[in-house]
Amino acid sequence: MPGSLAKSLEKKLKSIVGETGVILDRDRLLAYESDGLTAYRSLPMAVVFPRDTIEVSKVLGLLSKEDIPVVPRGAGTGLSGGALADDRSVMVATSLMNRILTIDSDNRIALVQPGVINADLTEAVSPFGLYYPPDPSSQSACTLGGNVAENSGGPHCLKYGVTSRYVIGITVVTYDGTISRFGGFGRELGGYDIVGLFVGSEGCFGIATEIEVCLLPKPEGAQTLLAIFDRLEDAGKAVTTIIADGLLPAALEIIDGPTIKAVEESIYAGGYPTDAEAALVIEFDGIKAGLSADIERTTVHCREANARDISTAESEKEREVLWQGRKKAFGAMGRIAPDLLVQDATVPRSTLPDVLRRISEIGQSYKLVVANVFHAGDGNLHPNILFDRSDPDEVERVELASKEIMAVCVEAGGTITGEHGVGLDKLSYMSLVHSREELEAMQVVKRVFDPKGNMNPGKVIPDLSEDFS
Repeated sequence: MPGSLAKSLEKKLKSIVGETGVILDRDRLLAYESDGLTAYRSLPMAVVFPRDTIEVSKVLGLLSKEDIPVVPRGAGTGLSGGALADDRSVMVATSLMNRILTIDSDNRIALVQPGVINADLTEAVSPFGLYYPPDPSSQSACTLGGNVAENSGGPHCLKYGVTSRYVIGITVVTYDGTISRFGGFGRELGGYDIVGLFVGSEGCFGIATEIEVCLLPKPEGAQTLLAIFDRLEDAGKAVTTIIADGLLPAALEIIDGPTIKAVEESIYAGGYPTDAEAALVIEFDGIKAGLSADIERTTVHCREANARDISTAESEKEREVLWQGRKKAFGAMGRIAPDLLVQDATVPRSTLPDVLRRISEIGQSYKLVVANVFHAGDGNLHPNILFDRSDPDEVERVELASKEIMAVCVEAGGTITGEHGVGLDKLSYMSLVHSREELEAMQVVKRVFDPKGNMNPGKVIPDLSEDFS
């Protein structure tokens, strides 16, 4: 029956993961009804907590024999509805798979389980003078498994790239319980890049149970600059001219007026003036001797773009405060409204001023608050639409505004996601960027890993039996 796990299957699952490794109680299942995008909510049939590759294999083997759909879940910080399960599905959570298995400092690699928290990996390798570059804003909570599923980025991806650049090997368990190993240090023998195919597959191919990643040496130094603007469009112009001049900041982030107000009223205050319409956080890292020259050139571009105030962090503590204000911005949004729809589109940098203006106009036309905080350096926008889901009229306006924002970004030469993935939220937007033939090809690839279609079903690829235009 929908919504209930057979007693015999419950007993078998508990024999694998232990009595406490299976959640069936409705009240406890409420914690898993959504990911970070709370606009979508649904209770799974059950949640299972394996602790290693073998247990994942046994769990999936049992579920596949019963033809029960599986939804993988990491920390639940995703923002696309990608970790949503209905009452016919079992969620397989990787939070107990949180061990760093090996650190090879000589070769600058680490082998980790998927439940390792992103920031914890950098902390663990720090004594060796190393760090893990991909740094999602949720890095203090998000896990490496989720980062692999979504091919996550972060503020420093402008210079250092996203997750796919650092994953060199994975152990994968597919829906039928088969264990496969792809890539890895000293194991890559040529042929197809299966690791590259798997990273960003959003849990639709299988569960990564061991992840081998590259590490980098810590930069010798870093300098962070804060530029304040009275117009959001001017901050966008500054971004364009900085990059056009050949400068390559490690990070180049925009925070708009509504976001600034929310952050400054919270415990994450970074010292931004609350009457500003935009703040631009710019960071350079590398050899100390060259950082000052980069900061000076960047300051000129900010002033030419009408920055009213420019300051530089004078200590590591000041730098951390500036970044706390930026990285905790999403958490501070709760001060504005009870619900938040985070969009994630990428546009050419040169179009930023016009696209930002049009997003603002869309918000005004639908009488909605749209707060922007995003990775401006690579044009990865995050328009955050704030609303109250208990108001049906407002929910409808949010959906309409969201569609218009996505259409504007695509028209500008962009795409519908930069790092949050498609999940459930962006299914209806896939026709904006992909033809039917492209989506059919994606379906063929998914069937190679998941012939039954029971691995995170209903995500990424829309139903092609419906009108697709």
